[in-house]
Amino acid sequence: MPIKFAVLGDGAWGTAIALVLNQNADHRVVLWSAREENARILRERRENVRLLPGVPIPQSIELTTDVKQALDGADLGVMAIPTVFVRETMRRIAPHVHQDLPIVSLAKGLENDTFLRPTEIVQQVLGPRALAVLSGPSHAEEVSRGSPTTVVAASLSYDLSRWVQERFHTDRFRVYTNTDVVGVELAGALKNIIGIAAGVCDGLGLGDNAKAALMTRGLVEIARFGIALGAEQQTFFGLAGVGDLITTCISKHGRNRHVGERLARGDKLPQILASMSMVAEGVYTTRSVHDKALKMDLDMPITAEVYRMLYEDKDPRAAVQDLMRREPTSESDFGP
Repeated sequence: MPIKFAVLGDGAWGTAIALVLNQNADHRVVLWSAREENARILRERRENVRLLPGVPIPQSIELTTDVKQALDGADLGVMAIPTVFVRETMRRIAPHVHQDLPIVSLAKGLENDTFLRPTEIVQQVLGPRALAVLSGPSHAEEVSRGSPTTVVAASLSYDLSRWVQERFHTDRFRVYTNTDVVGVELAGALKNIIGIAAGVCDGLGLGDNAKAALMTRGLVEIARFGIALGAEQQTFFGLAGVGDLITTCISKHGRNRHVGERLARGDKLPQILASMSMVAEGVYTTRSVHDKALKMDLDMPITAEVYRMLYEDKDPRAAVQDLMRREPTSESDFGP
């Protein structure tokens, strides 16, 4: 009997993961679309025309808008939904999710009002269950075309993380395991803030030296925040941390980096968001993390300046200048 995977969300990442899972002949993969219009185009073209043009979707991947059909008999739910829509979507599908269904989250963000991580939202809405998160440097544009990619599967359940590793692993998609769910999810969310800053750096033409410093100090900032919330320091120097940070800050595919580039050109946030077809999670994560850091009295200078550019209309050049003028300190100072 084939193992059934219900991929919830037909965006670029959901489509790419469906393609990865479909490479195993023992797998049955169902890709669920929340919107009929998206599903119609997928069915007609067998291609995610808008997000992954030129990448065919094999007939063996089932396409549906019927969530009951997608989840019926599923062995694993794969949540490929932007964090901002996770709660709403989980409520929508809740009547069809059996209580023993394990779920793997692909989301990289935090819920603004509650500061909950994606797996925490899932558990709150659907009830206790085995949960995992798949994260790391993994742009869908490259994964879908078979470029070598390495990620981490984190879960409090060792059995689930190993099972996910076994089932997602291919000769082009390598999976490591981890038990630090908090660290992996926070790293995946916070690197998007630094990605926006990296885009500003590129947009202003500040050069490689500035960007290298930004990424290095950004990693310290991410780790400082994560450790304060119970994450393990070593996680931030692994695939979910420094690995994903590098990709986010340098890749032409980076949505958050794109936001930063446009800020540097003088575009305003409402104008930028209105013109984007995909969600830039870092825009929302910045606000959540900035507010949380203030309450925790944590020094997050890069996050603070990104927040001011996004929500207080601060000039990007002034933000860079203020970062450079900060009081000199020791690099070994890892605390607040």
